[in-house]
Amino acid sequence: MKKFKAESQRVLNLMINSIYTHKEIFLRELLSNANDALDKLYYKSLQENLSFTKDDFAITIEIDKKNRTLKVIDNGIGMTAKELEDNLGVIAKSGSLEFKEKLENAEDINIIGQFGVGFYSAFMVSDKVEVLSKAYGESKAYLWSSTGAEGYTVKEAEKEGWGTEITMYLKKSAENENYDEFLSEYRIKELVKKYSDYIRYPIKMDVEKTRAKKDDDKKFETYTETETLNSMVPLWKRNKSEITQEEYQRFYTDTFFDYEKPLKVIHTSAEGAAINFNAILFIPSKAPFNYYTKNYEKGLRLYTNGVLITEKCADLLPDYFGFVKGLVDSELTLNISRETVQHNHQLKKIAANIEKKISDTLFAMLENERESYQEFFKEFGIQIKYGIYENWGVNKDKLKDLIIFHSVKQDKYITLKEYVQGMGENQKYIYYANGSSIDSIKVLPQAEKVLECGYDLLCLIDDIDEFALKMLGEYDKKEFRSISGKDLGLDEESAVTETEADKKILEYIAEVLKDKVSKVKLSGRLKSHPVCLTSEGEFSIEMEKVFSNLPNTQGLKAQKVLEINANHPIYEKIKKVFDEDKESVKDYAKILLTQAQLIEGLPIENPSEYSDLVCRKLSL
Repeated sequence: MKKFKAESQRVLNLMINSIYTHKEIFLRELLSNANDALDKLYYKSLQENLSFTKDDFAITIEIDKKNRTLKVIDNGIGMTAKELEDNLGVIAKSGSLEFKEKLENAEDINIIGQFGVGFYSAFMVSDKVEVLSKAYGESKAYLWSSTGAEGYTVKEAEKEGWGTEITMYLKKSAENENYDEFLSEYRIKELVKKYSDYIRYPIKMDVEKTRAKKDDDKKFETYTETETLNSMVPLWKRNKSEITQEEYQRFYTDTFFDYEKPLKVIHTSAEGAAINFNAILFIPSKAPFNYYTKNYEKGLRLYTNGVLITEKCADLLPDYFGFVKGLVDSELTLNISRETVQHNHQLKKIAANIEKKISDTLFAMLENERESYQEFFKEFGIQIKYGIYENWGVNKDKLKDLIIFHSVKQDKYITLKEYVQGMGENQKYIYYANGSSIDSIKVLPQAEKVLECGYDLLCLIDDIDEFALKMLGEYDKKEFRSISGKDLGLDEESAVTETEADKKILEYIAEVLKDKVSKVKLSGRLKSHPVCLTSEGEFSIEMEKVFSNLPNTQGLKAQKVLEINANHPIYEKIKKVFDEDKESVKDYAKILLTQAQLIEGLPIENPSEYSDLVCRKLSL
């Protein structure tokens, strides 16, 4: 027995037990190696005018349940005794990488393996591994055999035809390890479909099937049929003009298990010195049930040369486009387990290209397919608005023209740009209001003055909305103003003056409500309504409501101002009562505050007290 030339038992144990996340990866690695061997012979045939075509090549998988063996067989370039020693006797030496480095035009052929450790993943599931190989053009075959880190043997053997046959003697299943699954035809088919569906050569396996007997259709017999397990030609490498919408939809449904057809398909590619990739991206019609939860994982499937590397590569999508599903296939530099990309600058370039494609698609939808865009925004608009707010607004300029809000004046969803275009010469600000629904916003007391002036009002109904607008600050040099903020910027507000008598009443009410509001004043924004709540400072009432639902933030409070309509009969009543029975003004103060809180959607601390107060006043 020969010892491994370069590495110790510790290194092999590290490869087997630590490098790969899932044991099932071994099949992907061996199929990738077989693909490389076929590529090498095919390339040789092109260079030397041999009579091969791609149809002459195949990979075969054989299962022997009785002897617990699994074989991966190819009719590729094969290996001599020296190549078996060099490639399999030295851990982490890759014949594929060496072959590629020798090519004058390396871009003419794709070699999947580069590190030479993928083969050793077979020991994760095997007690013993044998490699029977005969190099193309050679008369002798050789058998490499090893039970692990102790070493290996190489001896002359018999083999018909050239190529390589890898036999794995599978381990016995234990309590926490199931190796029997790799003797299941169904499981092998599943793994080929998952990882190696787009390898360029057919992967074949004899599959046991059942059929009715010819002489008695009530009885059944088993028979064996050779199946090709992989599709070979990826959809994303086909010409877009040849692919129907039905094919895109079927691929989306089969791959991502969404039975709603996608709202939009983006089939894109790039070829150049910096990046080279193909991608198919889908914008779903509906958000997954767990989309806005911590359990949702964003990311695109990542392939390199048709071999699946990872199910979800989060680095390919910014969070605000995390709703996109799809895949990317590119030639990437991988780490030794092929599970992650070694130099992420490649991913960053691809990700930037993909982000622009998604952005361009959304802008085109917004411009030309408004109804479809509104359906999209209904499902994923919150994510776009989060993108504006997160990371201190670093992406706000990219996203600000993608957000839409319902316009009270136009009674439809509009962009910020469209709002500004509809502003009159005298309007200084972009006005907005928060509420639980569009209908509730339309009847807010604070909205009357703005709408009476002929100004439009944007309806903010999602928790993130005001945070996003605060982060934007302005649009086209127009500042955002909440109708519940301190200053609406309307000249009419200054018309309200408080007499000395008014000040005494307001000071008294403020004292009664001192724990609930920071100030009480006569309002310049109310028309028909008796009362409303506004706020001072950047922390608004709506923000208080949002934070009240978050852990450890319930103490954050807005500086609330109770505004009373000086022209409303209720204030006349309060003035009269203040002179006759000052103590009873406390009841009116509490009733007005509770009404204002109800309008704002704030919780009522003592509903019973409020009910008793109202009933008492009604009975007078």
